[in-house]
Amino acid sequence: MARSSLLDRLPVTPPVLMVRLAIAAVVAQIGIAVTGSVVRVTGSGLGCPTWPNCNPGSLIPVTHPELLPLHQWVEFGNRLLAVLVVLVSGACLIAAVATRPRRKRLVWLAAAMPLGVVAQAVIGGITVLAGLAWWSVMPHFLVSIALIWLAVELVAEAREGGPSVPAVPRAVRALIVVSTVALGALLVVGTLVTAAGPHAGDSATPRLDLPVAALAQLHADVLFTYLGIVVGLGFALWATSAPARLRRRYWWLVGVVLAQGALGGIQYALGVPEVLVSFHVLGAALVTAAAAAVWAATRRPVRGVAPVHPGLGAAPGAQADRGTEASPAPDRAPEGSSTARARS
Repeated sequence: MARSSLLDRLPVTPPVLMVRLAIAAVVAQIGIAVTGSVVRVTGSGLGCPTWPNCNPGSLIPVTHPELLPLHQWVEFGNRLLAVLVVLVSGACLIAAVATRPRRKRLVWLAAAMPLGVVAQAVIGGITVLAGLAWWSVMPHFLVSIALIWLAVELVAEAREGGPSVPAVPRAVRALIVVSTVALGALLVVGTLVTAAGPHAGDSATPRLDLPVAALAQLHADVLFTYLGIVVGLGFALWATSAPARLRRRYWWLVGVVLAQGALGGIQYALGVPEVLVSFHVLGAALVTAAAAAVWAATRRPVRGVAPVHPGLGAAPGAQADRGTEASPAPDRAPEGSSTARARS
């Protein structure tokens, strides 16, 4: 009871603030994934050889005969960004708890942000202790991908939370589930390519003992499978007259997937230069965010139910899906009047 009373005393979160914090969580999660790749390709993962300190007895980089200053500052910069992720994640949870009316799904999605940070901290410590072994780095990236997905869902819930119904038939939703599974496989295989490739860390970093060419070919095969599913999804959306908002998000997904595939081909042809690796990680994060946005758009608010945040502008395309449900209903005409007969 005391805990409930304390939470109820929090200032009510303005709807716009909740949305902005959720968007900040998306940006922060994408940013930490990209800077993590910079740490990886520059071989800076052990630039700060201890955790949570950068060097024994020092939180920040100090002159060290066995460590390059660049490696120390790259790794330390990544850790500083992690602090920003912590602050944004905590703010999301506090804001979600203080939202009125309080919604369980919003609170749980917001809680996933700080819980993910804790998981990443534990994995990061294990990664350092394991000497950046590939099997310890893979979950570091994949957890970031999962948090990007959840952060996009948090934006959708903050913007349009409340009672909803499916916006597309069950078969189309099943196809989106299949495409999501294929995307997950694509991302996992991509981490295997990196684990076996030249940018798995410095020369002393343990690598995955599998042929890089074979893994790259598998990665390409899974990509073409995913593209095929995405093309099929497009036909399904048009055949079922899916909402305009969902179709727009679908085209954003197609665009980033094609750009990511082209970048991967260029990257492989040029011998996997370091800078393109980080751009490829950025592409993977954007594909994940676009796919999550498509997933979120498969449901729409129930018609006739007032929005949770009546003062908050709807997401692009959402007003067309809602119709006029956000407008106040006119006074009911007396029974038997001409207006009443016209409505019936």
